[in-house]
Amino acid sequence: MADETPQTTTGATTDATAGQTAEETTAKAAPSRRSVLGWGGAGLALGAAAAGGTAVALRTGGDARPAASAGDAVPFRGAHQAGIATPVQDRLHFASFDVTTSDREALIKVLKEWTAAAERMTAGHEIGDGAFGGQEELPPDDTGEALGLKPSRLTLTFGVGPGLFEKDGKDRFGIKDRRPQALIDLPAFPGDNLDPARSGGDLCVQACADDPQVAVHAIRNLARIGMGKVAIRWSQLGFGKTSSTTPDAQTPRNMMGFKDGTRNVSGTDTAALDKHVWASGKDGAAWMAGGSYLVARRIRMHIETWDRTSLREQEDIFGRDKAQGAPVGKQRERDEPNLKMMKPDSHVRLAHPDSNSGATILRRGYSFTDGTDKLGRLEAGLFFIAYQRDVRDAFVPLQTNLSRNDALNEYIQHVGSAIFAVPPGIEGDDDWWGKGLFA
Repeated sequence: MADETPQTTTGATTDATAGQTAEETTAKAAPSRRSVLGWGGAGLALGAAAAGGTAVALRTGGDARPAASAGDAVPFRGAHQAGIATPVQDRLHFASFDVTTSDREALIKVLKEWTAAAERMTAGHEIGDGAFGGQEELPPDDTGEALGLKPSRLTLTFGVGPGLFEKDGKDRFGIKDRRPQALIDLPAFPGDNLDPARSGGDLCVQACADDPQVAVHAIRNLARIGMGKVAIRWSQLGFGKTSSTTPDAQTPRNMMGFKDGTRNVSGTDTAALDKHVWASGKDGAAWMAGGSYLVARRIRMHIETWDRTSLREQEDIFGRDKAQGAPVGKQRERDEPNLKMMKPDSHVRLAHPDSNSGATILRRGYSFTDGTDKLGRLEAGLFFIAYQRDVRDAFVPLQTNLSRNDALNEYIQHVGSAIFAVPPGIEGDDDWWGKGLFA
C-alpha cells in the first residue's frame, strides 16, 4: 500500500501509450469460428485448433459490426502493453487463470485467440460472429452485454505467473529455462494472512475501463474463449482508482478517506518509466524487453475499527492531513514531504523511496467492496497493483519495510497475493500475447 513513489520530472511529453499505433488494426479475413469448428454447443466452444489459423474469426472492413462508438478507444498495439502507463481508468476487473490443459499447442491457440479478441474488444467491436444474427441453434460468439456501449478506454493487460513455467517440479510447456529471474516467488511478509484461493495463478488479464460493464464483458468473453483450456482461479472487481499516472490530476482517496499515491510515476515520464517500470533485454530475459512485472495484493481494511479512530491518530498514521492530503507541516498535497517531521512509523515516511534505498513502483490500485462478512463487517479495502522493472529491487524491500514497521498495519491485512511477468506490447501482424515466450 505504498504511497510515496517519486514523480521524476524530465519535461518528457510522450503519450502514456508511447509506441502504440493510433489506427485500428483488423484481423485478416477468416472463416467463422462456427464453420471452422462445427460447434455442437457451448461445451464444444474453442475445441480443436483450426487448421491454418486461430478459431476466433474476426470480421473486417465493411463486414465489421461495431459494438460501440469509435470514440474513447485506447490503441491496443504498441511497444508496451496498454494498461500500465496508460491514464488510469475508473473501473477494474482483474482475473487470474489456471491453465488446465497440458497441451502446449492448445495453450498457444488460446493465447492467439485471446489476442485477436482483445484487440476487437478494446476497439469497441464484438468478437467472432457477434452477439446475434448467426445460427439460432448455436451459442453466439459474443455475450452481447457491451452492445451499444462505448469502448470506455478499455485496456487489457496480459501476464504470466511462475506456475506456467514449472509446477510440482515439472516443466509444463517446455519453457522452464525461460523463466525470468525477476519472476520470483514472493516471500512471506510479516502479518500476511493469504488465502490460497485468492492468490497466485498461471495467467492474468487486467481489464480497466471507465464503464464496469465493458470491463466485465471483456473478462467474461476471454474466459469463454479459454473454456476447457484455462479456468478462472480468482478475480477482483475494483472501483474508485486509488492512484493516478497523470501529472497534476486530482489524487483519488482510498476507503479510509485519505489521498493515496500522490507521487506516483507519471505515465508521460519516459525516463522514469525506462528506469523503474520497463524491463530491459539486459535484465536477463530477452523476451521480456519492454515488459514489466506486476504484483497484485488484496488488502482488507478493518473499516469499522478505522472509523472509530480519532482524526489526529488517522493523520499521524498516514503522515498527511485528511483535508488536502498535505504532508505533515506542509500546505498542499504535492509539497515535498519532510520525513523527519513525521512519526517514525507513519505510512508516508516508511513508503518513501528515501526510506527504501530508492525503491520505486508504478501503482494502479483500486478500492473494492465485496459485501459483508459473517460478522456483518464490511468486506472492503484496496486491490493494490504495482508495476516495476524488478520486484527484488522495488516491491519486496518496500513491503518488507512496511510490513515490519507501518502503524497502518493495525488497520489492514494482506489476504491475497500474486506476481506476473507482463510481456511487451503487440506490434507485428503475426504477434500475439506470449509469442516471445513460446518462440
